[in-house]
Amino acid sequence: MVRPAALLWDNDGILVDTEGLYFAATRAMLATIGVELDEALYLQLFLREGRGAFHLARERGLDEAQIDALRAARDAHYGELLQAGSLVFAGAAQAVAALAGHYRMAIVTSSERDHFHQIHRATGLLPHFEFALTQGDYARAKPHPDPYLAALARIGLLAEACLVIEDSERGLRAACAAGIRCWAVPSRLARDGSFAQAERVFDSLGELASALVDYPGPR
Repeated sequence: MVRPAALLWDNDGILVDTEGLYFAATRAMLATIGVELDEALYLQLFLREGRGAFHLARERGLDEAQIDALRAARDAHYGELLQAGSLVFAGAAQAVAALAGHYRMAIVTSSERDHFHQIHRATGLLPHFEFALTQGDYARAKPHPDPYLAALARIGLLAEACLVIEDSERGLRAACAAGIRCWAVPSRLARDGSFAQAERVFDSLGELASALVDYPGPR
């Protein structure tokens, strides 16, 4: 296995503990129209398929304007939940700092840009990364390959020179579709997903970081 030159990181569920907040905000808004979104359905629609859940509102008879308003209310509620306090996973700051001296690094996320910057306002993580791609920087979100293909173009490396770090099946599928190998640390919400396509699966970000620091090959 060739030592990667660059690490392409997912954000939500791998660096910051926000996936549960997004689930809570989406569930709360759908509940206002009588739609129940449990964790199993959230896993399927968001973390496997990557298509969201607002088609459930359409099935209840809401028109596009009403769905847009519901989605906007969800986004606003999610923004409020993001203000609760520190969102960085335990050990994430140490892992990122340890790896920054060995690899080029970037973030590739499905987060909206405003939410992304709100999340990282006080994390201290962004100086370790060359750039971050968010919604609007590519045509289609994960599990399509577009986000990671855009990252390859931006970082100027071939797929075989990079390694993706993901927490969800949706992100793993996006990396594989882009031809990039992937290491996974499944998040709590995504832990029941299929990670058979991952090159390696870890229980913690600390374990993954240790493996990358000790990765054989020239630095």
